[in-house]
Amino acid sequence: MKEIDMNSLLAQLRANSAATQSELSPINGAVSGSENQDFSKLLQSSIDKVNDLQKHSSDLGVAFELGDSKVSLAEVMLARQKSSVAFQSVLQVRNKLISAYKDVMSMSV
Repeated sequence: MKEIDMNSLLAQLRANSAATQSELSPINGAVSGSENQDFSKLLQSSIDKVNDLQKHSSDLGVAFELGDSKVSLAEVMLARQKSSVAFQSVLQVRNKLISAYKDVMSMSV
């Protein structure tokens, strides 16, 4: 097994963190699209990105388990952490939407 350089690993974590934040930022999605972008399309796009991250993470894990020398343990762990953070973000958005829906439905007219 390869020895992992800690400085390289930290630099890679920071780079991946910055990339993930820019990819999942709701401001970037709203600005890059048209002004009349539908919320449901934006939500579907976010869910698709999370799904892609989870598939990529799973594929890397399988490749590592099968002994592919091109895939390192650090790469697998970063992909899994990235997909986990993305999933948790979507889950929190879902929880906020449900809470807002319940608040609206409980309002008297």
